[in-house]
Amino acid sequence: MTAPDERRQLDRRSFIGTCACAMAGLTLASGCASLAVRRVTPIDGRVHLPLLQHPELTEPGGSIAVLPEGRNTPVFVLALGGQRFAALSPICTHLGCTVEIQGERLVCPCHGSTYDREGRVLRGPAEDALHSYPVLLTREEVLEIDLR
Repeated sequence: MTAPDERRQLDRRSFIGTCACAMAGLTLASGCASLAVRRVTPIDGRVHLPLLQHPELTEPGGSIAVLPEGRNTPVFVLALGGQRFAALSPICTHLGCTVEIQGERLVCPCHGSTYDREGRVLRGPAEDALHSYPVLLTREEVLEIDLR
């Protein structure tokens, strides 16, 4: 039996493992925090997102999540580069889990289905693409997402 004031010593392998787990946790937490869901009010079935108010979408790889009024599920809006955008449902088409944005891919944490930023399946078990919504960039630099 060890004395209560004795401290457990970590060997090098345990120390590195503990640090790696802590860093992974911080990375995941910061990734999730950056995609806070913003509530939006559709007008005539469309969401309007001025790029000036959403600077995350002005760079390739940028993304936001919006929750249209009256819906339970957000829409991921992703900047694809070259003034192209995608608006996708985050619901995996395999068993309905919510995918996570991980850089250039959207990954389902339940069974590992992987999609590209346009919602196409890169790796199963999902066989169908994520549901997408038509997106138009107006001359005034407003993204219009058609939810109908």
